[in-house]
Amino acid sequence: MKVKLILILMIGIMPIFISCSKTSTEKLDEMVSVSSSLKLSGNFIGYGSEKVSGKANIFLDNNKYTLKLENFSTTNGPDLKVYLSKASSPVDFISLGNLKSTNGNQVYEITGSPDFSKYRYVLIHCERYNHLFGSAELMQ
Repeated sequence: MKVKLILILMIGIMPIFISCSKTSTEKLDEMVSVSSSLKLSGNFIGYGSEKVSGKANIFLDNNKYTLKLENFSTTNGPDLKVYLSKASSPVDFISLGNLKSTNGNQVYEITGSPDFSKYRYVLIHCERYNHLFGSAELMQ
């Protein structure tokens, strides 16, 4: 009876541990094209106990926008995402996908042509637990 109970508990708890894997901590050094021009930039700030630092830079090259996180560092967490947002909270946003690493230089493609007069923030957000780690307000 005890063995069955332990197995049932393990099977029930296992998906929680599997789905809560943390973001890579490998230091990245991705670059944007040398022909890219810097359009907007902002410095990250962390929220609560989360430490987030570095710069968010928006580049334009051949009518395509990219986001570069430069000298970036954040507290690790599960399910971290990168958003372009209309506010400093994840209410109205465009997802740029999973955060690649908790530190280093990393580049994200931005699909379409967002109106950067409205999408003025880059957010690092734990989607699973709806927890904001940090943001950078973009300015010219």
